[in-house]
Amino acid sequence: MMKEQFKITINATRKKVWETLWGETTYPVWTATFCEGSTVTTDWQEGSKVLFADGKDRGMISVIVRNIPYEHMSFKMLGELINGVEDYTSENAKKIAGAFENYTLTPDGDKTLLTVDLSGLNLDQGIMDYFTATWPIALEVLKTVAEE
Repeated sequence: MMKEQFKITINATRKKVWETLWGETTYPVWTATFCEGSTVTTDWQEGSKVLFADGKDRGMISVIVRNIPYEHMSFKMLGELINGVEDYTSENAKKIAGAFENYTLTPDGDKTLLTVDLSGLNLDQGIMDYFTATWPIALEVLKTVAEE
């Protein structure tokens, strides 16, 4: 089971970092590192479903476990989106179901320390290596956008 943690210090307030993470216009910018055309569909309320998609009807299905504005967001993975169809039962869906993606924003003087914790993912080594390599790049893009 994968447990990864990525951290970055951003020269912006927690509010600005939060709005950059989840903003309608900024989310697709920093997540394009993973997949061009990335979208997120949710109402951002605790207990609500989240569809993380790639613009081609593929992606992940999650639920918001915790949402403390400007401080903490926790997603629990439920399954996959394949050709626009929600899948909770295939092998791949079962590999990600129950995994968590947690975002914690901590004040650091007039800056913000963003910590992203990924846990419980049961993925192939190639995909794990991809995430390990790509997350730091995505966070650098996020930092650039938040500091503008």
